[in-house]
Amino acid sequence: MSRPRFFATNKRGENYELKAELNSEYRHVRKDAVKKVIANMTVGKDVSGLFPDVLKNMQTEDIELKKLVYLYLMNYAKTQPELVILAVNTFVKDSDDPNPLIRALSIRTMGCLRVDKIIDYLTEPLRKCLKDENPYVRKTAAICVAKLYELNPELALEQDFVSAVQEMVSDINPMVVANAVISLSDINELSKNNDVFVVNTTILNKLLHALNECTEWGQIAILTALADYKAANGKEAEGICDRVLPRLQHANGAVVLAAIKVLLLNMRLVKDENLIKSFCRKMAPPLVTLLSSPPEVQYIALRNISLILQKRPEVLSNEMRVFFCRYNDPPYVKLEKLEILIRLCNDRNVDQLLSELKEYANEVDVDFVRKSVSAIGRCAIKIEEAAERCINVLLDLINTGVSYVVQEAIVVIKDIFRKYPQKYEGIIPTLCENLDALDEPEAKASLTWIIGEYAERIENADDLINMFVENFKEENAQKPAENQDLVQRVLQTATNECDNADIRDRAYVYWRLLSTDPQAAKAVVLSEKPPIAGENAGLSPGMLDEMLYHIGSLASVYHKPPETFIAGRKYGADSVTKGVSSHADEDDETAPPPQIQAAIKNNDLGNLLDLDWDEPSASSPIVTDSPHNNPMSDLLSIGGGGDSSSSNTMNNNAPKSNVDDILSLFNAPSQQQQQAAPQPQNALMMAGDLFGSSSPAPTLPSQQQQSPLSSALSPSPPVQQQQEQAKHDPFADLL
Repeated sequence: MSRPRFFATNKRGENYELKAELNSEYRHVRKDAVKKVIANMTVGKDVSGLFPDVLKNMQTEDIELKKLVYLYLMNYAKTQPELVILAVNTFVKDSDDPNPLIRALSIRTMGCLRVDKIIDYLTEPLRKCLKDENPYVRKTAAICVAKLYELNPELALEQDFVSAVQEMVSDINPMVVANAVISLSDINELSKNNDVFVVNTTILNKLLHALNECTEWGQIAILTALADYKAANGKEAEGICDRVLPRLQHANGAVVLAAIKVLLLNMRLVKDENLIKSFCRKMAPPLVTLLSSPPEVQYIALRNISLILQKRPEVLSNEMRVFFCRYNDPPYVKLEKLEILIRLCNDRNVDQLLSELKEYANEVDVDFVRKSVSAIGRCAIKIEEAAERCINVLLDLINTGVSYVVQEAIVVIKDIFRKYPQKYEGIIPTLCENLDALDEPEAKASLTWIIGEYAERIENADDLINMFVENFKEENAQKPAENQDLVQRVLQTATNECDNADIRDRAYVYWRLLSTDPQAAKAVVLSEKPPIAGENAGLSPGMLDEMLYHIGSLASVYHKPPETFIAGRKYGADSVTKGVSSHADEDDETAPPPQIQAAIKNNDLGNLLDLDWDEPSASSPIVTDSPHNNPMSDLLSIGGGGDSSSSNTMNNNAPKSNVDDILSLFNAPSQQQQQAAPQPQNALMMAGDLFGSSSPAPTLPSQQQQSPLSSALSPSPPVQQQQEQAKHDPFADLL
């Protein structure tokens, strides 16, 4: 039994069988073979090797077979550009076919091939199709011009194809007008000056005339073009709104949103308040209808409704109930509905909304419950008359004892205290009773702030603050004389016993601030507070006006201008391909050195283990271990360490360093002054200077004239020293 026998097979492969069927003498066999080829192409199999055999079936009277062959050509034209030239004669012949479907199919396929070599052959058939007597052929040719412009703008302008499409806006067939608008809009975006398609009064009337008879996608294109037109006066804006209003009754949500966009943009010029109220009243039913769509469409509608309500809150002021959450709504829909409910909240419907939100707070979805509790607080902040009712609802929720409900309620009550100071302090004891239930940083920080802000009204404020020492939430208490030791103990613990570098650094900053200038510390800690979360939620007026132009697009879902996520241009298949290839050509900065790559390529594991990834290149000089180049000596020089002779030489010639500038902010001596200091205990001196312990400016007790780090290392002071420390109280200025 010979070995080659095991590798021998009589099966020639599926492509071989398809090739034989494509060359069959029977038409039905060839047709079935092309269908199999398209099926394989659809599932991702490579059937490009059958290109010549599929191409032979192009000349046929069977429209179905011709469509399949054209589909195959569009998919593999880029991989076989030389063979595509063989199909040009058939394309040109089909563009003169008596059947308008064949003519439109040929010109559409030629526009989709996107091969440079075929562009020259496309011009004459395209020119004939633009003037074709059949509107279906003309509308297909209009789209083909936009594809040609993307490939070769100069050719499209030289052959007057763009001018021909501009004339097609005046076509008697509304479908041709719609496709001409789509094509011109794409060309306008690709052009340098964006002046290819500018809607004027003449074009406006033609677009409005064609609007009612177009398909839904044609209506969207025309309405988008109308949104770019700026009406000359209020009367013209009213006329546009009246002509667009019937589009609100369309079944397609995209048409409805496009019509609302045109209405909102033109309502800015309308002066008649009654007419504006009428328009707003007519916009409400179609928006409500969109909420009966599937969840994904609902979410898009809700994001657009959020923009509309920020501009015109009166549109849905009486429709709050339709935004109540259903039990089977997805979480993303529920959260978006909550935002809209808060926008629609007013003094007339706040009671109804509070009862609904209280029900939501008993749901099982933790994130939704938190948002619901937060919404109750935002209602209190928005409507002052309802604040007390909101507080009572929040207290009822706190009494449930559910941990995350209690903690979220304390967070929002903190915001209510900030909005209405000195008004609801009576509930503070109830909040303090739930201190043990808090385990989240934000809730602890909120309660700490409440205790610090209202310390004079809380009898056991010191004991409560003591419980927060371990969490290092350094809210300055309002009783500095009694809490001085507490503050010092918090800072001492934070600097010496905490592993978190951020907390340690913040404690050093506070310590330095308190020891040098207590009034400055007061200005920092008790500075102007940031705005209340959710009080002014929404887009700025300028951004909102810009976003109105993008209602119904992806930008309205993100609530961001398009240029923030598409870099100001469209991305087609060609652009993505070019971007991938350009990135592939760039050098990878994270790639290993050449010697490592060579070892990997040669599979030389021995050399790979011997190579050093961080080995310096041959061209770079070898750095010697000198006092001037040693990083440790530079680091120790901050504290006066390092070689004294070399440092003296450097001090005479070197300019002032960045470290000097930093230390000068804390009144610390510069590097030149520090060179005279004794060299022992370099590490300790370095730490002391980093935190400015050698500042001579303030006259402080001996315990505080040391650095925080050195005082941490030293034993606690005796009683006499503590008494003397009390005489030189650094917090005395705060009283």
